[in-house]
Amino acid sequence: MSTAAAGTRVELPAPQVRSQGISLRRGLVLIGFSALIPGTAQLAAGNRTVGKWAVRVWAGIVALVLFVGLLSLPFRSFAIGLYANQITLTILQWGVLAYGLGWALLLLDAWRLADPRAMSRTGKLISGGLAVVLAVSGTGIAWGASGIFGAQKSLFGDIFGGGGNAQVQNGRFNVLLLGGDAGADRTGLRPDSITVASIDAETGRTVLFSLPRNLQRAPFPADSPLHKLYPNGYYCPQESLANQCMLNGVYTLATQHKKLFPGVKYPGVEATRSSIEEILGLKINYWAMIDLKGFEKLIDAVGGIRLDVGKRVPIGSLHGKKGVYGWIEVGKNQHMDGFHALWFARSREYSTDYERMIRQKCVMSAMLKQLDPATVLTKFQSLADAGKQVVATNLPADQIGTMLDLAMRGKALPMASVSFTPPTLKAAVKGDIPTVNPDFVLIRRLTAEAIAASEAKDKAGTQTQAAPGSTKPPGTTPTAGGSSKPTKTTKTSKTNTDNLDSICKVS
Repeated sequence: MSTAAAGTRVELPAPQVRSQGISLRRGLVLIGFSALIPGTAQLAAGNRTVGKWAVRVWAGIVALVLFVGLLSLPFRSFAIGLYANQITLTILQWGVLAYGLGWALLLLDAWRLADPRAMSRTGKLISGGLAVVLAVSGTGIAWGASGIFGAQKSLFGDIFGGGGNAQVQNGRFNVLLLGGDAGADRTGLRPDSITVASIDAETGRTVLFSLPRNLQRAPFPADSPLHKLYPNGYYCPQESLANQCMLNGVYTLATQHKKLFPGVKYPGVEATRSSIEEILGLKINYWAMIDLKGFEKLIDAVGGIRLDVGKRVPIGSLHGKKGVYGWIEVGKNQHMDGFHALWFARSREYSTDYERMIRQKCVMSAMLKQLDPATVLTKFQSLADAGKQVVATNLPADQIGTMLDLAMRGKALPMASVSFTPPTLKAAVKGDIPTVNPDFVLIRRLTAEAIAASEAKDKAGTQTQAAPGSTKPPGTTPTAGGSSKPTKTTKTSKTNTDNLDSICKVS
């Protein structure tokens, strides 16, 4: 009992009530500390051995995360490669789940150690409810994180199967990029977009070489199984077969003769790769093939892309049941969902093959430039599901870090682009059609010159040197990005296919 200054009498809580309040506060403290540092409740009021091991595990995980975080700053490619390793992802997948379950059990044990029997009914509900909510939330987060790691492991395992050549080729990595089109009107998947990215292994500066799908007489090296069938290149003199015996038809040819490629998972890609090595005079390290039809799902998964459209593009086909039933109009910074981006990339009507090559290149570039880390993290599962249906590559998972690191370095540098299309592409015999009888000696020379000019920019420490494309129309000047802008009017073709901006541009 006590007496207030005003003379009124104040009742103190009964001993039982005070004890219940103390038990509640003790329980909340134990639960709170256990949530922050698992094992502290056991160290203070329970099994100290369990508490010591729990704190050690927690401290070890924190130290490991800090170490890897600091290591990734100077050794980013190594850290990414380590993360993409199947063993690492397996440990993370099950480790985070085990940690979450252990954390939840320690939380519930912390509530037990607070002796809820000594609490009031309200105190039991408050402390018990808090412990259950934290335990369920933590387990749910761990379950979700485990699912993400599992999806990443599955994605890397399914897509990055390996088999490429990690050996640097004359200071460069050469990557073959194939945009395949397996539409309903097509026989099999044929790569209609054929590009080789030659990347400096030190600076990441890149030169893109684009080859037309309708290139004929594609040569095969002497060690290729197809060389015996076509010793003078892939060419069919019969008019009825002329449209099949083109560069993009090499894929189908090898698939039809897959017995000639025992043990090869993608004989079509292997044959295409070896032929392009002969055409350009480059050794290909890795290849990646994107199915444009499946690309629709991938674009939708990231919320679409944005492009500047310089020429209207029809939706539909004159040879289809619906005909042309829509248009993608000219305009800047246009948002395209998967459906419209797909038609923009593969539409054939009222345009040339060369224009379509450029549109496909724009769509691929937009995806790469607009795919930010936040999008990847928030939409990873949908990206993983779509990616399995879209991408195939022989890039091993342990080289992902190296290639991403080079991509980040090269992103800040101008990218040269050489398109082997008329008028750059010339015939070996004067008067012939360039794509029917191409001058492969010229192609190899221009390839070597483009790479030499790109490397010279790094040696000189300047970005003012013009990109090559030697056999350009008179009156054009290559920009640092490799596209040509006319300095005076020329009438070499209806569309200047070297001027990418006249057709499309990544916003």
